[in-house]
Amino acid sequence: MGISWITESSTPATVQYGLTPSANSNTATGVTNSYRYLLYKSGEIHNVVIGPLKPNIVYYYRLGNSPKGYSLKTAPSQFPIKFAVSGDLGQTEWTKSTLDHINKSNYDMMLLPGDLAYAYFFQNLWDSFGRLVDPLASQRPWMVTQGNHEVEKIPLLHSEPFTAYNARWKMPYEESGSDSNLYYSFDVAGVHVIMLGSYTDFDRNSKQYKWLEGDLKKVNRKNTPWLVVLVHAPWYNSNTHHQGEFESVDMKASMEDLLYQARVDVIFEGHVHAYERFTRVYKDKGDKCGPIYINIGDGGNIEGLATKYIEPKPEISILRDANFGHGMLEIFNATHALWNWHKNDNDEAIVSDSVWLTNLSFKTTCKV
Repeated sequence: MGISWITESSTPATVQYGLTPSANSNTATGVTNSYRYLLYKSGEIHNVVIGPLKPNIVYYYRLGNSPKGYSLKTAPSQFPIKFAVSGDLGQTEWTKSTLDHINKSNYDMMLLPGDLAYAYFFQNLWDSFGRLVDPLASQRPWMVTQGNHEVEKIPLLHSEPFTAYNARWKMPYEESGSDSNLYYSFDVAGVHVIMLGSYTDFDRNSKQYKWLEGDLKKVNRKNTPWLVVLVHAPWYNSNTHHQGEFESVDMKASMEDLLYQARVDVIFEGHVHAYERFTRVYKDKGDKCGPIYINIGDGGNIEGLATKYIEPKPEISILRDANFGHGMLEIFNATHALWNWHKNDNDEAIVSDSVWLTNLSFKTTCKV
């Protein structure tokens, strides 16, 4: 497990951890970095990897010289596993409602398809976002990819994109053979998860494309029967917002064949601030061997909801609803999973969309 935290003053990049609240059985040491953005200088950003850890168990830990104790629960090593999914979070009252519902769900891992803090170039908002998600992100693994709000590139003033994102949200990209924090993959409990980068090169000559091609070839569906992909800019979208954008249209044209041929089960997308679930689809038509596309960019950010949809509704669009919320993907075994989407309209996380998914690698007509 990788643990990251930020301090205003110097502290060792060490984590003490163990199976009891004393958290003194083991010590791991990592690295400390910081970054500058215009006149802003970050605090000290510490990254430490602890382990090896046992699956599906609670560990206690302490950071640096701090006496404060934390606890985290590791992900299971086999089915069942429960993923919370929500994109475009931001830092509003709607966000707090989303996080509160997720916190009550007893999930194993958070998957976030881009647009985290909505800092709008103001780096202190990255700090406040860290404090906002700390109660959840300190207890469960949070696996994220970048969105357009992570780019933060200003011509002539700050030419390096993703400065804050790459410094603050370091993902295990090297372990999957990737050369970039913007795209990577990992295995957990029988699921191979791929995080793609909408805002870095993705054409067929790009490093990302070649990495994805190689990563998919390594997937063993006997070990990881489920194949899940996250990307920020949606390839399928019947909302009037974000239609025809380069990051959606060209990336889909470049990579859709790869994901279809690999028999990806489900693709989660962000960017559009509303919910939409498509049928299994390929090349804009229903296809029983294609992925299910789910737009889940409705975490609660300050820009509000995308309330207008294209009419009439396309046949491939099953359900669309402009409400804030989050989703739960509960994978019970190698063949079946349950997807639930919850609106934030209710004090309780009432299920507003629900569908059972059958794994494509077990359909004889859809073999890889």
